[in-house]
Amino acid sequence: MSKAIRIHETGGPEVLGWEEVELGEPGQGEVRVRQTAVGLNYIDVYQRTGLYPVPLPGGIGLEAAGIVQAVGPGVTHVEVGDRVAYATGPAGAYAEERVMPAAPLVKLPDHVADQQAAAMLLKGMTVQFLIHQTYKVQAGETVLLQAAAGGVGLIACQWLNALGVTVIGTVSSEEKAAIAKAHGCTHTIIYKKENVTERVRELTGGAGVPVVYDSVGKATWESSLDCLRPRGLMVSFGNTSGAVPPFAISQLAAKGSLYVTRPILATYVARREDLEAAARDVFAMVASGKVKVDVRQTYPLKDAARAHRDLESSKTTGSTVLLP
Repeated sequence: MSKAIRIHETGGPEVLGWEEVELGEPGQGEVRVRQTAVGLNYIDVYQRTGLYPVPLPGGIGLEAAGIVQAVGPGVTHVEVGDRVAYATGPAGAYAEERVMPAAPLVKLPDHVADQQAAAMLLKGMTVQFLIHQTYKVQAGETVLLQAAAGGVGLIACQWLNALGVTVIGTVSSEEKAAIAKAHGCTHTIIYKKENVTERVRELTGGAGVPVVYDSVGKATWESSLDCLRPRGLMVSFGNTSGAVPPFAISQLAAKGSLYVTRPILATYVARREDLEAAARDVFAMVASGKVKVDVRQTYPLKDAARAHRDLESSKTTGSTVLLP
């Protein structure tokens, strides 16, 4: 028997229960992984609340690191004893041990610790596809990054800085502004005190930015669009404040023939070769020292409800790890 966080209904953090679960042997294409660190991500909240439906009763969470304990038939890219991590599910990462498909697993290089892997793989591969594929950012450009002090934000600030990109980042407090700047954010805007659109226009000489990376959603939708230059790209990749409401497509014309995309990591790493390439990029940036991943908060896995409350109330910064 093993223990895991399970939900029987969607709702607030109180629906997260710490329960015993029975594990079978891995079947075709499956492995059993003893998990050493579990990543906390906002998508976990979406699963818990039902915004992103998961089977009930069942587990939540998409990201973890651990050690392969058993391998089922047909698995060739990992072996018993390998240190591995994954970041695209299936849901159920909030567990001490689990049987799961082997396909999402990548081997961890020696220079990446388990907690570090659980803190960065999902967020790091998200940054990788956002800045290299969704919009290929070039040195000398200026971008707007909403929620710059979050887990994705701090990795993005460093990676973009290493590429020679000017980063304008929004944050909620002076403390978070200092953290974002320490991680390579060029200009910070405290959105509770400043008008984001006016400040971005001021910093860009009235031109606006070619791309906005926005994981906030509903609360920042209008201001993000208004920060774009003509023919700019709005990259909406999260909904921490709620889903973007329906809008008239003519709004994009009125604001300068804008483009909008809603990408997700799973699409970009659906093929094995793309998954491995994205993970390699993340590991290489960490190995180079250009991106440092600090685990800024840890919680016992059984206290996942407390971690969710802190995440939703903006008490966390950067990456958070749950420890089985």
